[in-house]
Amino acid sequence: MPFSRFIAKQGFVVLDGGMGTELAIRGADVTDELWSARLLRDDPGIIRQIHYDYFAAGADVATTASYQATFQGFEKVGIGYDEAASLIRKSVEIAVEARDAFWLVQDSRAGREKPLIAASIGPYGAFLADGSEYRGFYGLSVRELADFHRDRLAALVQTRADMLAFETVPCPEEAEAYVRLLEEGEAKPAWISFSCKDGLSVCQGVPFERCIDIVAGSPQIVAIGVNCTAPEHVESLIRAARSRTDKAIIVYPNSSEIWDARRRTWVSPAHGPVKPADFAPQWFEAGARIIGGCCRTGIADIRALRTRLLQK
Repeated sequence: MPFSRFIAKQGFVVLDGGMGTELAIRGADVTDELWSARLLRDDPGIIRQIHYDYFAAGADVATTASYQATFQGFEKVGIGYDEAASLIRKSVEIAVEARDAFWLVQDSRAGREKPLIAASIGPYGAFLADGSEYRGFYGLSVRELADFHRDRLAALVQTRADMLAFETVPCPEEAEAYVRLLEEGEAKPAWISFSCKDGLSVCQGVPFERCIDIVAGSPQIVAIGVNCTAPEHVESLIRAARSRTDKAIIVYPNSSEIWDARRRTWVSPAHGPVKPADFAPQWFEAGARIIGGCCRTGIADIRALRTRLLQK
């Protein structure tokens, strides 16, 4: 398993935080349907720097800026198949370049293992750009979802990514589509993380445990968990996952803010944003070993998260 050397050395793995969050902080426009994927063509340097900064903050894994990068999405804005394939593969090369530059600095290696690159595969709902990844109910069959994801998966498998990251999965149909694709041929190790609406169910309303059962038997899937889920739900979801699988548990929730797809903005809850570092010890105690942040978490959050895990 790609995470084994990190867990053996330090007991945990620190993921990076939100790419879109950091892009927005640095003045990049991420309001269109391509989100960070547009920057793969227009400003790859800013993506590379964010990957580097996450490594410097303590991230053991960079998740590539391919979450929103689909052949179908690029086609909608006039980017042809060959250029789209190149941009999807480029998302990995940018992360590899940042990782290798970071690792060349001798001080960066102190107490660290060489970081991993995870090629992000966002859900079908991300392509729709209407918040469907927080609802599910696509109206597509497992076969149709597999057809949608197949070419992007094939492009990413050909890269230097260490593993795949199936992210923000809101429904069992999409989880099953990913398992079928992994069974079709050569594939890298993968993690799969679901988006959940509470401490029991994925966003579509199906029990989280049912979704775990769909993916737990896949030999290519090495970690299972949740992302872009409110932090207050995560501990119970970890315990549910732990009861259904002996695979590594991965969690990288959002800041508890809610995405308003119509206005394309985040809405803060009454209690305000939540920091993942504040919850990390209890997530670790519950059984998670791979921990990071998703939307609305950034460089400072990952630095604080690593510090907190080292103190546990």
